[in-house]
Amino acid sequence: MNALRKTSLIFGLFFAGTFVFSIPALFFYDPLLHDSGYIHGGGFDRRASMGALFEILTAICNIATAIVIFPVVKRVSESAAVGYITSRTVESVMILSGVVSLMAIVTLRAGFEPGGDTVALTMTGQGLLAFHGWTFLLGPQFGSGFGNGILLGYLMYRSGLVPRRMALLGLIGGPLAFAGGVLVLFDLLKPMSAGLFALTGMEIAWELSITFYSLFVGFRPTQEK
Repeated sequence: MNALRKTSLIFGLFFAGTFVFSIPALFFYDPLLHDSGYIHGGGFDRRASMGALFEILTAICNIATAIVIFPVVKRVSESAAVGYITSRTVESVMILSGVVSLMAIVTLRAGFEPGGDTVALTMTGQGLLAFHGWTFLLGPQFGSGFGNGILLGYLMYRSGLVPRRMALLGLIGGPLAFAGGVLVLFDLLKPMSAGLFALTGMEIAWELSITFYSLFVGFRPTQEK
């Protein structure tokens, strides 16, 4: 296995990790996110802790994808390569900020005693949930659109590490995903809505395609133009 194929495989594994760890986290968080009486339940919720662990692993994989390919793509544009690392790092910080807010709810739940101030506790929990909702928008939505879409798409298009037609998925899908985030920011679209998914679909296709390509085909020698 040559050095480029090894880099491609490691990159693909970390990119696959962003899917493998992020999707199950929503399952573990489900009661916390959707049960209005969750914070009054009492007791420490280890299911939520498992969701937090999965998101921590997602954040690690996010940053690792950018670091692994930096030595290869910096030959095309060092500034864009550094920007990609920065974008993935900021996205991961936002993800972890959301984890902190949810684990704060778990802590409040664990300390709840019957007869306590349920109104204040409920309002605090709702505030922390709102904070988590915005971290998801400002992190994965904008981060994927700008970082994985525009920056990574540009680096892959210029380098020729993947077919350039494939890289166009990122260059087109990234701005669309970013635009979807802007529309949610101004309340013109709702989070998790069909309209937002339609704008994000091409970005998701790009991320899946580069994951499978890097794992099962492997990067091609750089062909900078």
